[in-house]
Amino acid sequence: MKNFTTNEQARFERQFSRNPHAVRIFSEKPHLSRRNFLNMAAAGVTASWLAPGLRSAPVIKSTPVTTQNKAKNVIFILLTGAPSHIDTFDLKVLNGITPTTFNPTTINGLDFPAGIMPKLATHAADFTLVRSMRSWALVHSLSQTWTQIGRNPAGVLGNVSPNIGSVVALEMAAQRTPSQMFPTFLALNANGASGPGYMSAAFSPFKVTPSTAGLRNTTNSDGQTRFEQRWDFLHHLDDPLRTDPKGQSIADFDQFYTEAKGLTYNPIVTKAFTFTTAAAALYGGTGFGNACLMAKQALTANQGTRYVEIMLGGWDMHQNIYANNQLPTLAGTLDKGLSQLITDLKANGLFDETLIVMCGEFGRTIGKLTGANGRDHHPQQFAFFAGGGVKGGRAIGATDPSGSFTADPGWSRNRDIKPEDIEATIYSALGINWTTVRYDDPLGRGFYYVPSSDTDVYGPINELWA
Repeated sequence: MKNFTTNEQARFERQFSRNPHAVRIFSEKPHLSRRNFLNMAAAGVTASWLAPGLRSAPVIKSTPVTTQNKAKNVIFILLTGAPSHIDTFDLKVLNGITPTTFNPTTINGLDFPAGIMPKLATHAADFTLVRSMRSWALVHSLSQTWTQIGRNPAGVLGNVSPNIGSVVALEMAAQRTPSQMFPTFLALNANGASGPGYMSAAFSPFKVTPSTAGLRNTTNSDGQTRFEQRWDFLHHLDDPLRTDPKGQSIADFDQFYTEAKGLTYNPIVTKAFTFTTAAAALYGGTGFGNACLMAKQALTANQGTRYVEIMLGGWDMHQNIYANNQLPTLAGTLDKGLSQLITDLKANGLFDETLIVMCGEFGRTIGKLTGANGRDHHPQQFAFFAGGGVKGGRAIGATDPSGSFTADPGWSRNRDIKPEDIEATIYSALGINWTTVRYDDPLGRGFYYVPSSDTDVYGPINELWA
């Protein structure tokens, strides 16, 4: 049971105990009441909503808000498997349990495991730790998807909800220039990344496993001239057949082909997606380090990439969490890759316009280790923020001495921070109105960028910039 009681936390919990997210079944037909019609009209929504088959553009409504609009890019790092918060970014020094090699060090009044993350310790002034975050569920696949789409995957529209990166790609599409050929949404070491949901395939994550060899299949064994001839012949045969009563599937395929061709025989692509072993060594010489290096190179190229998702797995440590340096080794991988990413972004001037967000899907149990010398699933967790104008060197919120629950929310809403709040924070940082509702979803029921935004249930963590 939490040891803090606030009106906001109590209101929040009462609302969801009575009616979690106020959902309706997916197949229920949309209904427009007189009151809803007047509200929508006041928000500038046209009568085209009444005839979805006739509209040429989606109906969109939103509440006027002030966004932070401090960042141009986002790098979202998902630590799959759920890292132990009390051993990493919400360190609790436990006598006889915490290894001495962790070298707990007080930095800006915060305990930090400098022994296993020494490089990040030197960057403490660059990042802020959110320690009052709490997950909704303790199932890996469910919570990993929840973190990426900002809502319950098992809820209404959950199976067609897009990745946060896909929403960003859609919102940023108008800012792309004709010469920019990189995908807006890049997913590195993230084959399990959520997709665009019901949105166009154009906003899908472009999934890449970084390699010194660069992108595969960007050249042809028969040479560029022969490749261009085959491309022209393909369109000569195929274009007259590209008719579809619905149009969207054919358009998606054609866009895939065209965008893929833009990546072939291109020196800019080669430079951004290829790296040397020496460069990789600076990032730790690991798959995660390579992803951080490629993220930096893709953003430096300024070819349209605005959202990068990186996954680092292996944190599900139910057994022997300290044995054989299991957690310290993985923390070292994170330390080398992320610290070098921060260093390089600061060196090339991209740090202030690139928001780095990092979290797992939940945390791990506190206190003594389990009988298997590990830690099991626990809802309390952390979130890490850096760049994008975030004021570093501190923590927002605090847990009780054991790390079991939130003792101090540390932000204006005075309650636990949820994945939906992280989602709203990302949108606000990019200048995207997080209250947006689009009526181009299946059945036209309305897709909320952030659930229940019309009733202000969730919102951005503005204290990151305060």
